[in-house]
Amino acid sequence: MTPVEDSAVLLSVNIGVATPTAHSDVPVTGIDKRPVTEAVEVRDPGDGRTQVGGLSGDAICDVRHHGGTDQAVYAYAREDLDTWEAELGRPLRSGMFGENLTTRRLDVSQALIGERWQVGEECVLQVTSPRIPCRTFAGWLAEKGWEKRFTQRGAPGAYLSVVNPGQVRAGDRITVVRRPDHDVTINFMFRALTTEKHLMPGLLAAGDALTGEVREKVAVRIEAQRSRL
Repeated sequence: MTPVEDSAVLLSVNIGVATPTAHSDVPVTGIDKRPVTEAVEVRDPGDGRTQVGGLSGDAICDVRHHGGTDQAVYAYAREDLDTWEAELGRPLRSGMFGENLTTRRLDVSQALIGERWQVGEECVLQVTSPRIPCRTFAGWLAEKGWEKRFTQRGAPGAYLSVVNPGQVRAGDRITVVRRPDHDVTINFMFRALTTEKHLMPGLLAAGDALTGEVREKVAVRIEAQRSRL
């Protein structure tokens, strides 16, 4: 399928294999994701925290913190990579932030929690949560104060679950096929979970689209607020 002009497009599909690292709780990481030219199967990896991600052949190494149904796929906008490229003064290839899908003409960090994207002919993905920077990411980028800088920018990209499996490849059109009736964006959730935790109760507006992990964090925050009254 050839995308029409100005439509959102999948610029790159990126796969990572396990490579050694000194910046993780486990000795290997799959953050070094590289673009592939062939079609890749996308499916729900399940909640068993296996070492295979939502994309066939993509390695998940630190299974305590990554992977599973709610983090099957990670997407990041090429426009945001370009902004960082200019600021850091170094080239950032697609996949450099550990993203599986590098998009063009799609504001990933303004996507709504529960929003659904059709990628290509069959694959449908649902936006679940933002990426929270970790020391593995910081060690990989090797930029001073990276976790803080990334957090302050507020463009974390989005994790997605797989609603309908299918093959995807670079050049596929991305169509937003569902936008929920609330205003909880990836950016809002990111701020609520990091620098502006007073916003956490507002995440409940996303309803059933909230992951169990986020719902638990909100419940803890609300209980803590009540205990201070």
